Amino acid sequence: MRHFSKLLIIIILSFTIFSNGCKPKFYNQITISEIKQHIDYLASDSLKGRLPGTIEDSLLVNYIAQQMDLSGLLLKAEDGLQTVNIERGFHVSENNFIETEEGNTLQYNQGQLSVFGFSASGSFHGNVIISSKADFDFSATEDENIFILPYPSELPEHEYDAYRELRSVGLSAADNGASGVILVSQNKQKLPESDQRLPLQIPVFTTTAANLSEILPPSQEKSLTAVLNSINISPSITDYQLKMNSKVVPDQIKTFNTVAELKGGENAVADEFIIIGAHHDHLGMGGRGTSSRVQDTTAIHYGADDNASGVAGIIELSQHLISRSPSRSFIFTTFAAEEMGLQGSKEFVNNPPVEPESVQIMINLDMIGRLNDNRQLQIGGVGTSPSLRQILDSINMEYDFSIAYSEAGYGPSDHSSFYAKDIPVLFITTGAHGDYHTPEDTKVKINYEGMQEVLSYISDVAYTISEIPDKLAFTLAGPKESSGSRGRREGMVTFGLMPDVMYDGNEGMPVSFVTEGKPAAIGGMKGGDIITAVDGKQIGNVHDYMERLSDLKEGQSVIVSVNRDGEALELLLKL
Repeated sequence: MRHFSKLLIIIILSFTIFSNGCKPKFYNQITISEIKQHIDYLASDSLKGRLPGTIEDSLLVNYIAQQMDLSGLLLKAEDGLQTVNIERGFHVSENNFIETEEGNTLQYNQGQLSVFGFSASGSFHGNVIISSKADFDFSATEDENIFILPYPSELPEHEYDAYRELRSVGLSAADNGASGVILVSQNKQKLPESDQRLPLQIPVFTTTAANLSEILPPSQEKSLTAVLNSINISPSITDYQLKMNSKVVPDQIKTFNTVAELKGGENAVADEFIIIGAHHDHLGMGGRGTSSRVQDTTAIHYGADDNASGVAGIIELSQHLISRSPSRSFIFTTFAAEEMGLQGSKEFVNNPPVEPESVQIMINLDMIGRLNDNRQLQIGGVGTSPSLRQILDSINMEYDFSIAYSEAGYGPSDHSSFYAKDIPVLFITTGAHGDYHTPEDTKVKINYEGMQEVLSYISDVAYTISEIPDKLAFTLAGPKESSGSRGRREGMVTFGLMPDVMYDGNEGMPVSFVTEGKPAAIGGMKGGDIITAVDGKQIGNVHDYMERLSDLKEGQSVIVSVNRDGEALELLLKL
């Protein structure tokens, strides 16, 4: 059977590639004019960067579902839309208070205290420690402690930066043994706003010294006064107990995946599926707190390549593959909230429209619009099934792309959600570029002729896999999540660079490019450098790099070892 499958692949490839002269059979059915039409809309001013949960997001998913319907596909879920609920923002409930052993309280709902969005929810108690700063370490003691600290006298002007700095005060206190923090000020503070919760493991409240004086013993008044006057005092350690009750509730936004089906032929494999997907969201207007590479710029992040190109590809492929009458069935899908942590694809695999065991492969299209003069494609996941490399190479004999392969099933896009469920995957991209996650990723920079060729190649790959009589075997190809099992954490420091995520070796992490004004650029790093160590700890690839990042903190200085054109350099980066 195995020998027969290989023979059939060769026959299918020959028919697909050579039945229309030397051009792929369906080359002209994927049209540049239609690709342009879709990207013109998807990367338009009117969609304002395709931020999940917005009015523009609703217009976007309805457009995609309508195009799938026009293609003749069967819309799945609710008229082609699968609901994805995402935690975004928060609200402070009424049930927040500080209470003494005697039952005296300061209540949030009476305006006596304010609660930060990053506060942990729950009931916390401890001995009162009044200090002018949080860097006294009580973490080794068995006692639980409530730190009373001064509200910072100066905060960054931008609200998001101010929010993060206040969170850092709470994090530092938690590192040093606090089970709760109360920031005290002379006057009531207006808290900086943020739509990101970034929860800590402890509560952080703020109130005035006058309010605290109402519930603390008179003996603590002197310490409170010293803290308010920014006097550097040693911690005043008491055996006086406080209870902090905190409840901060995450808010949700609703967005959608789009899902549609192409029924396969009437044969034994028609109940098996090939999934082709691409994320449709982007960064909206960018700015502080997003993953924009230009944090000081608030402007439409068009995302023409990332990932209007992939969505346009899904629409074109859905129309195109219908005409090929494949044996297996297809699911065409676009994912919400990839930029927020693969939220849409995670919802898809957790509530799949088809049985996971029936899936032959998932093909993910992410940034396929910038084919360069060297005709470079990057394809990840080729190690997730033994026959994939042979299929890809055979079809490429006609296209002559320069393909960089990666074995790994895990990567920085939605295919990772499927790989985690033991489904073979392919991740196809034309690669990163300097406009990535900036407002400069516009439709005028798309290589439409190149994209037409890339989509024709993908169609041949998908069709060939659909005709193989055997189900593809799944093979493990690297970890199923980021090294360290934590993934990217909220608040993790960054160097401000784009790693070459397709590198599959263990001799360092190649840097695709660095972002101006960020630690890597300021420290002298350049695109093309290969990071070999961070603070003396070896870096073999992107997984090692992410693990090392998780151990670093804001404000820390680190030595980063790089290889630049064969020369070993050590760069000092201030985070």
